[in-house]
Amino acid sequence: MTAMRGLGRGISSALGAAVLFGASTPLAKALLGAVSPWLLAGLLYLASGIGLTAVLGWQRWRGTAQGAPLRAADLPWLIATIFAGGICGPVLLMLGLAETQAATAALLLNLESFFALAIAWLVFHEYVDLRIGIGAASVVAGGVVLSWNGHAGFAWANLWVVGACFAWAIDDNLTRKISGVDPVRLTAIKGLVAGAVNVAFALSIDGNLPPPAAIAGAGIVGFFGYGVSLCLFVVALRELGAARTMAYFSVAPFVGAAVAIGGFGEPISATFVVAALLMAIGVVLHLTEQHQHEHVHEPMDHEHWHWHDEHHQHAHAPDDPPGEPHSHRHAHARLVHSHPHYPDIHHRHRHG
Repeated sequence: MTAMRGLGRGISSALGAAVLFGASTPLAKALLGAVSPWLLAGLLYLASGIGLTAVLGWQRWRGTAQGAPLRAADLPWLIATIFAGGICGPVLLMLGLAETQAATAALLLNLESFFALAIAWLVFHEYVDLRIGIGAASVVAGGVVLSWNGHAGFAWANLWVVGACFAWAIDDNLTRKISGVDPVRLTAIKGLVAGAVNVAFALSIDGNLPPPAAIAGAGIVGFFGYGVSLCLFVVALRELGAARTMAYFSVAPFVGAAVAIGGFGEPISATFVVAALLMAIGVVLHLTEQHQHEHVHEPMDHEHWHWHDEHHQHAHAPDDPPGEPHSHRHAHARLVHSHPHYPDIHHRHRHG
C-alpha cells in the first residue's frame, strides 16, 4: 500500500501538470497579438518565478518550507535545465504558435513525450518495454500526420514546436537528476533566471512594452501554466521517472486542443482527427502499463521529501524535522522485494 501511494502521488502530479500546461498553450497564443513571441516566452517564465518566490516566502513565514535544498553538485544540472527548458523551449514554442493553429501546436507537443522517452532510454538507461515503445511510435505517427499540410507538403512552421519539444525533453531528463530538491524552490529559480534572460533579450531588440492587460494575462498564464505545472512535474519525475512521467503528461496536448477548439473556435480537420486518434492510442498504451518484479535496492544516501514507507525505515537525529512528509539526509539499507513500481529515485535498477 505504501508503494502504491508514491505511484498515486506521481500520477496525480503528472496529470495535474498536464492539465495546467495544456490549457496554457491556446491561452498563450491568444496573447501573441499584443506581445512578441520572445517577450511572451520571457514573461511566462518570469511570472512563474516571481509567483513561486512569493509562495516560498509565505511558506517560510508559516514555517512550512522544509523541502530539500540545492547543493553544489546540483548546480550544473540546474544551469543546463534553465538553458534547455527555460530559455530555448518557451521561445521555440512561441515562435511556432505565431505561425500555426493553437490546436495543431497543442497536439504536436505530444512529441515531447517521445523525445523524453528516447533520451531516458538511450542516454539514462531507464527501462522501456515494448508497450511503451509502441505507444511512443503511435504518438510520433500522429505528429507526422498533423504536420502534413495536404498538397502543400510538410508544414515547416511546425518545426518550431518540434524544436521546443526536443528542448523540453532534454530538460525533463536533466531535471530528473535533481528531482529530490524542493520543487517550489527549484522552479522559482528556473523561472526567475530564464524569464529575466528572455525578457532582457526581447527588450534589447524591441524596447516597447505590451499593454498592462497583456502583461497581467501573461503573468496569470505563466504562474499556473508554467510555475505550478512545473512544480507538479518535478514531483512526478521524482515518483515516476522521466519516461513514465511523460507518458502521463501526454494528455496535455489534448487539453490544449480541446481549449483551442472549444474556447477559441478553431476548426477540426480530417488530419487533426486522424492524428488525435493515433496519439490517443499511444497515450492509452502508456497509461495502462503495469510493471512489477523482484528487484534489489542497493545502499543509498540522499535527501528528499519522504514518508516513512517500506523504503524509508531509518532512525532520526534530534534536529531532523518532525511530522510527515519531511526532508532530511537519510540512508537506505540493501532491500530485496517485489511490488508495482516505476523508475523513481529509488527504482533506477537495470533489467535483464
